[in-house]
This record gives sequence, structure tokens and C-alpha cells, in this order.
Amino acid sequence: QVQLVESGGGLAQAGGSLRLSCAASGSIFSSNTMGWYRQAPENQRELVARITSGGGVYYSDSVEGRFTISRDSAKNTVYLQMNNLKPEDTAVYYCNLRNIRVGPDLTYWGQGTQVTVSS
Repeated sequence: QVQLVESGGGLAQAGGSLRLSCAASGSIFSSNTMGWYRQAPENQRELVARITSGGGVYYSDSVEGRFTISRDSAKNTVYLQMNNLKPEDTAVYYCNLRNIRVGPDLTYWGQGTQVTVSS
């Protein structure tokens, strides 16, 4: 099992910044991907950014150039630095970890942290 604990959400003004953190513990495979998803009311959960254990990163088009994902592998922690926030970034942000293996990946979710951006 893997536990994910998120922190850093809150309220920001448009143009402001927030930093999210997610600390993972438990059975973490050496090959894994950590990422952030978000879900706004009445919307589906969507991928925001992810980073592999090898350092490869992916960003959705909506956050490219504004958000930066990073990880501290020694601490099993992933960060999401969010700059130039927009009201449409308002959502519950969920940390995700996928243990990669032969066969279906093992996927875990954090409890979510609210990010609210005011205009």
C-alpha cells in the first residue's frame, strides 16, 4: 500500500502563486510516476502534470509555461509550483502515484487539496 499526503492548497488571487506538496510513503516501486490531477465542480478529473522516476515530465496544455512539477526522490515527495494562477485553475487537486510493473500499474490517490483562485 501507498499513502499520499498533500499540502499547500488554499486561496490565491489571479496572477499569484501557490505550491503544492505531496509526500508518499509505503511500498513505492523504483519505477514510478507521480503526478497531479485536478477536478473542478461538474468536470471530469484531468491530468495537470506528471513526472517519472527518471525525471521525464508532462504538462497539460492549459498549464504549460505556468506550472512546474518537480520531485525529491530521496523524500518521495512531488511538488507543483503554480505561477500566474487563473480563476479557471480553481479545483480540487489530487496527487497520484503509479507503481509501474509488468501487468496493470498500481495506482494510488491522495485525499485532495482545494485551490481557489479569485479574479
